[in-house]
Amino acid sequence: MADTRPLIEVEDLARTYHVGEVEVPALRGVSLTISKGEFVAVMGPSGSGKSTFMNLLGCLDRPDRGRYLLNGEDVSRLGPDPLSAVRNRALGFVFQSFNLLPRAAALENVELPLLYAGVHAHERHRRAMEKLALVGLAERAHHLPSQLSGGQQQRVAIARSLVNAPALILADEPTGALDTRTSLELMALFQSLNDQGMTLVLVTHEPDIAQFAKRILMFRDGRLVEDQPVAGRHSAAAMLTGAAA
Repeated sequence: MADTRPLIEVEDLARTYHVGEVEVPALRGVSLTISKGEFVAVMGPSGSGKSTFMNLLGCLDRPDRGRYLLNGEDVSRLGPDPLSAVRNRALGFVFQSFNLLPRAAALENVELPLLYAGVHAHERHRRAMEKLALVGLAERAHHLPSQLSGGQQQRVAIARSLVNAPALILADEPTGALDTRTSLELMALFQSLNDQGMTLVLVTHEPDIAQFAKRILMFRDGRLVEDQPVAGRHSAAAMLTGAAA
């Protein structure tokens, strides 16, 4: 039976930024729950609050008001060092720009979170190779990012996000720099990870990409205005098979 306990619980979450003397309310009292094993797409126009929401979920920022429980732990008021520890222990990040170290091989990029966690070199290597194999890039372990395609670089970034066995993967516009087929391959990988029990939260401005998730959160003017399951969810693997036929 699937584990449906809450992984994310946010209550009245709010964040206001100050630009000079002007207050800019980016998030205005958002409350929701995301269970373990969900695949959620976050959507909304520019300035809707979706990026602020993701920054708060990723412990990259702290709310001005409200509570955020991650796997039962209230991380709303943690200081910088404890937040950094939560990010390293419980969260994996995938970004549009890949954020790989250009002079480090794929294997070294994937090992980086383990290095910060103080894991021994032999164990770092073993875990990193395991995750590169999972994303289909074991044979590219010693290639630099410049020697990899955009899709391969994003797979390295996904392997890096998985290497610490996080509770949650946060993906911010991960297909934004990829062509259509490579985007499909990436979403097939995300759906496969979700089928294995991984919880994913994906920010996207592309409605067709959101259709690969199981649930869509729509933000507007700092508020959550829609929270709906995906009807007629797409299978990226099936679409790839159909395109190849």
